[in-house]
Amino acid sequence: MKIVKILFLLSVLVSISCAPEKEEQKNIKTVTEMKTAPFKYWTWITADPSKSNKEYIEEFKKYKENGIDAVLINTLANPQVLRKLTPLAIKEGLEVHAWMFTMNRPGDEIALQHPEWYAVSKEGKSCYDTRPYIAYYQWLCPTRTASRKHILRLVENLAKVDGITSVHLDYIRYSDIYLPIGLLPKYNLVQDQELPEFDFCYCDVCVETFEKEHHKNPRDLKNPAIDMEWKQFRLNQVKKVVDEAYIIAHKYDKKLTAAVFPYPEMADHMVRQRWDKWNVDEVLPMIYHNFYNEGVDWIGFATRQGVKDLKGKHTKLHTGIYLPPMSARDVSKAIQLAKDNGAEGISFFDGKAITDKQFEVIKASKK
Repeated sequence: MKIVKILFLLSVLVSISCAPEKEEQKNIKTVTEMKTAPFKYWTWITADPSKSNKEYIEEFKKYKENGIDAVLINTLANPQVLRKLTPLAIKEGLEVHAWMFTMNRPGDEIALQHPEWYAVSKEGKSCYDTRPYIAYYQWLCPTRTASRKHILRLVENLAKVDGITSVHLDYIRYSDIYLPIGLLPKYNLVQDQELPEFDFCYCDVCVETFEKEHHKNPRDLKNPAIDMEWKQFRLNQVKKVVDEAYIIAHKYDKKLTAAVFPYPEMADHMVRQRWDKWNVDEVLPMIYHNFYNEGVDWIGFATRQGVKDLKGKHTKLHTGIYLPPMSARDVSKAIQLAKDNGAEGISFFDGKAITDKQFEVIKASKK
């Protein structure tokens, strides 16, 4: 009996000692698989109602033949258009992502019936009838239940479309408190401080909600830029929309992806967007170097910063670049910078802007 008991104990000890080894091997395999995942190439495109199916098929075929793996399609959040285009793109071997304008909803017929849904500036002017910077800036308030539910309904309608890989949130932020420095001359602006006409949202619901939590009225703040609770409150309102959208997308077995500002600290400062805190599967930071009067090398810096900020999180980062001012050589360099600094892929804005020479280096970089 003693021998039987000893043999039994030995077998238990062996099985226990092997378990961590098996688990370790499993983890090693997972890490290896992650490291060998192919570098993904994306492009943003906007649906054109005047184009025929044949023209779309030719466009999708051209993308695939030249190295593009995924298309982010802006259908103005119209699921019917998305249902039409998705199978055409998939047949040509492309992933499809449903790109939507989120907090900025220009021309939204439903939202326009509800003036109270719109974000209000520190000056007390609503985006419903006073647009910051440009006419298509029509920002909704993320704090109001009704406006948030409207946005989430749009997310759900897109998530229901068969075949798409993700719902892709763009303009998931507040309006720019600071414009990229390279764009300031276009608007004849100097922004060396937070200006009240570009500071959002001070609607009644935001003010009342914040006042209830923090016992102060943001309208009374002499310098709201240095009130950290007020800033954090707004970061949290955007996060709340994202986190709820994440639940909805995953309910339909879709991912949630987002176009975001270059890296989290910069996004926080410029547009009240702290995307490293979000529940989101993949982010595509818009590292448009020329908007910031930076050189191509800056793409590597911003990519590396975002990757570091996401360390330990499940969110993957794919560098986004703006093609029009870039030579083919610049594009080739940008792709390598994205790879070298930890990105999982790269996205090009936009599909129509890709030149034949740029396509050549994109395709060549995949070999």
